Formats: sequence, structure tokens, C-alpha cells
Amino acid sequence: MLGKGRKVSSRGETVAANYAFGPAEDDIIIKHRLLTRTTTTRGEPPLKKLQKKFTSFVLEVEKDEDNYNECAKLSKSFLQELSTFEIPLLKSKAVIDANLREKENFNELKDEINRQILQAQTDIEDLKKQLEESKIERQHKEECEAIRKLISAQPPRSETQKSITELEKEIAAWEAENTAGSRLLELRKKQFALLLHVVDELQNTIEEEQKSLIEEMRMVTEEQKSGMEDANGGSEAMAVD
Repeated sequence: MLGKGRKVSSRGETVAANYAFGPAEDDIIIKHRLLTRTTTTRGEPPLKKLQKKFTSFVLEVEKDEDNYNECAKLSKSFLQELSTFEIPLLKSKAVIDANLREKENFNELKDEINRQILQAQTDIEDLKKQLEESKIERQHKEECEAIRKLISAQPPRSETQKSITELEKEIAAWEAENTAGSRLLELRKKQFALLLHVVDELQNTIEEEQKSLIEEMRMVTEEQKSGMEDANGGSEAMAVD
């Protein structure tokens, strides 16, 4: 992989390295090299060494010469190299199997965590409902306590009943007094009406008596006047004679 390493500026700031390949391409290359084992940090890559051993063995076998010992030697060397090459593969397989098991454990743990999260959410909703119910219950208790205090501040029922009885007696006495007053008023009205009637009758009687008296006085006056006229006429007659 081509690229430039990191460098530090004069201010001590780290400058990001510039690579010839992107992160995704780097991952593909690294994965390919790990699978094929074509690179190594020290010495010749294992796959190339195995390829050379196999090529040397095949070339030696294809010769027409009597080289059994050399072929056996190269075969043994190839098998040893193959065994050496296989050991890291087995280790890699063991690592892969362990990673798979770890992944399964992680998935199970993830499912368990998700289940616990859902359960926690359900519990939270239940607790919210319980909290609301508790608030309502507490509010009812506070209202009941306020009513209880209001009732406690009132006098006992016996005293209240006694006051009610006394008020009823007073009301009954007032009603009786009112009834008596109404009756007396009605009697006074009747008496006053009778008095007015008597006054009217008396006034009428007085007026009639006055009229009768005036009439009698007029008649007496007329009689006296007639008598005087008669007396005057007799005197004149006597004088003529």
C-alpha cells in the first residue's frame, strides 16, 4: 500500500496521512492478504514458500532420472512446509469459530438486552399508570381530609339538633303569634266596619232628626205667622165697626 505517513507540523499539530487507497479498498486488500497469507512482516511469505516447495517437488518428479531420494527429500520438505502453513490456518479457524461463538453470544446478549429494554419500557408505562392512580388517590384523600376538618369544625350533632329544635319552637311561637295577630286584626277590621256602619246610621238618624226639627220649626213659624195675621184682621174689623 502506497502512501505517506503522518507528520507533525511546527505547532505540534498532527496532520492526517494521505493514502493512495480509500478505507474501503484498504479493508479489501488487508482481508485478501490475511486470507492468502501472501505477505509477512519477516522473511518470505508462507504461501510463496509453499508454492516454491511444491514447484520444486513437481519438477523433480517429472525428471526421468533416478532421483527417488531427492524426490522423497523434496516431498518431506513440502509436507513439512504444508504442515507449517496449515498451523496458522487452524489457528485462524479456531479464532473464527471463537468469533462466531462470541457473535452468537453477543446476539443472544443483544436479544436479552432488547427484551429487558422492552420489559423496562412496559414497567415504566405501568409505573406511570400507578403514579397517576396514586396522584388521583392522594387527591381524593386530601379532599376527604379537608371535608373531615370542615366537619370537625362544626358543632356536634346533638347541639345542632338542639339548635334546630329551639328554632322550630321559636318559629312555631312566631307562627302562633302571627295567627293570633291575624285573628285580632280581622276582629278589629270587623269592629271598625261595624263602627263605621253605626256612625253612618247615627249620622243618617241625626240628619233625619235635624230635618224633622227644621220642618217642625217651620210649621210652628207658619202657625205663629197665621195667628198673627188673624189677630191683625180682627182688630181692623173692630175698628170699622
